[in-house]
Amino acid sequence: MADRRLLTDRFLRALQPAPPGERVEIFDARLSGFGVRVSDAVDPDPARKGKAGKITFVLFARFSPGAGPTRRVIGTYGAIKLEDARRTAGEWRSLIAKGIDPAVVEAEAREKEAQERAARIRHSFANVSEAFITDKLSKERRGKRTEQDLRSVFIAAWRERPVTEIAPLDVLEIVNTKKRTAPAQARALLSTITRFFNWAIDQHVYGLVTSPCDRLTKKKIIGELPSRTRRLTDTEVFAFWRATGRMGYPVGAVYRILLLTGLRLNEAAKLSWPEVHGNHVIIPTSRMKGRDGKAREHLVPLSTTAQEIVASLPRYRGAPFLFSLSVGKRPLAMTGRIKHDLDRRMLRTLKAMARRNGEDHQAVTLPHWTNHDLRRVIRSGLSALRVAQTVAEAVLAHRPPGIVGTYNLHEFEDEKREALETWAQRIKTIVEPMPNNVIAIRGGDNQRSLTITP
Repeated sequence: MADRRLLTDRFLRALQPAPPGERVEIFDARLSGFGVRVSDAVDPDPARKGKAGKITFVLFARFSPGAGPTRRVIGTYGAIKLEDARRTAGEWRSLIAKGIDPAVVEAEAREKEAQERAARIRHSFANVSEAFITDKLSKERRGKRTEQDLRSVFIAAWRERPVTEIAPLDVLEIVNTKKRTAPAQARALLSTITRFFNWAIDQHVYGLVTSPCDRLTKKKIIGELPSRTRRLTDTEVFAFWRATGRMGYPVGAVYRILLLTGLRLNEAAKLSWPEVHGNHVIIPTSRMKGRDGKAREHLVPLSTTAQEIVASLPRYRGAPFLFSLSVGKRPLAMTGRIKHDLDRRMLRTLKAMARRNGEDHQAVTLPHWTNHDLRRVIRSGLSALRVAQTVAEAVLAHRPPGIVGTYNLHEFEDEKREALETWAQRIKTIVEPMPNNVIAIRGGDNQRSLTITP
C-alpha cells in the first residue's frame, strides 16, 4: 500500500511501524517518486516506544530508457537527513531526464574517489621519500646522514600528506623552529628538502610542477653563513700532537693522519687496508665528497711520518679497517665524546706550558675548533711554505672550478708528495722544537744547526 504526504522530520519521527510481515510506502507530495519505506521493525529506544524502527528513503523511477519503473534505496533515515535524501532524489531525477543512469554516475564517482585515494597513498610524502632515498641518497657518501634527517624530521611531520599539498609555510614552520636552537642544522634541513622536491619534480610522476622551496633561500630565512677562520696556532698544534700521542690507538692515530694528509674526518677514520698502496692511499669515488657523479677518487701520498704511523697500526686477519675498536671489523666512529676528550687533553697541555713559562695558567683557554678546521691549518700552512696553489688545492681534493676542473685530471702525485713531506717536516719543527742552546742557520736551500755549549 502507498500513501502520499508532505514528508517532514516531525512526520517521520511520529511514524508507526508497518503491520507485522508487511512494509508501508509513503511518497512525498513535494517531489514526485521520492518517498519512504517503513518496515515492521519497532524502535528499541524506550523514549520512542511503539515508533517505527527502520525508515528507508527511496526513489521510484524509470532509471534507464526502455527499463521499467523500479525503486532504488537512497539511504536510511537517521543515517542521512531528510533534506539530504530529498536533494539526492532531485539530482537523480535530473540525471534521468538527461538519459543518464545515476548508478553509472555514482560508480564513476566511486572509481574516481578510489583512484584519488590510491594516488594520495602513492604520492604521500613517506612513499615519495622512500623512492628518493633509494634513487639518490643510497648512492651518496653522506646519504645515510641525510636519510636520517629526512626520516626523523620531514617524514615524521608529513608522512601521509601528498607531496602536492605541502606548502612553503609547512617548510618554513620546520626550518624556523630548528633555526632557533641550531641554525647550522636548519641550513642542512632546508638544503635536504629543497633537493627532495627538485628531484620529485624531475620524475614527472608525482603531480608536482613547482617546489614549495622555490622562493625559500637560506640567506633570507636563516641569515648569512659565517665564514670560519679558526685554525690552530703552532702552540695549539704542539698541544694537539702531545694529546693525540697520549690518546693512543685508534683515536690518536686518526687525528695525526688528519693533520698530516688533509683528509676529511671520515675519509681518514674509514680508511681500509685495500685503500693503502705502500707509500700512498687511494680514497675511492664512493667515499669522496661530490654529488651527481662529480666525485673523483683521491690519491694521497703519505709522508715518511704518515707511513710510520700506518706501519705501526695493528692488522687483523680478514678485517679491513685501519682504525677500529672492533679488531678491524668496523671503522672507528669519531664521536663528539672523542673530540671532547681531545680538547680536554689539549687544554691541560696548554696550561702546563703556561705554568712552565711563568704565565697565569688559570687564564689559558682553548677557543672552540672543529675537526674540519685541521684542513684550514694544512691549507694555510702549505701557502706559508710557498707550495703552489694548484698543488695545495689538490692536496685537499679541491677541484679547480669551471672548464679547468673538467679537463685537467692530472693527479699531481709527485707535487703532492713533496708538499706533504715538507708539511710533515714543518709539523716536526713545531712538535719537536730544538733545545734552547741550538740555533738554526739557514743558507740557500739547506738548513743546519749549531749547538752552543756554555
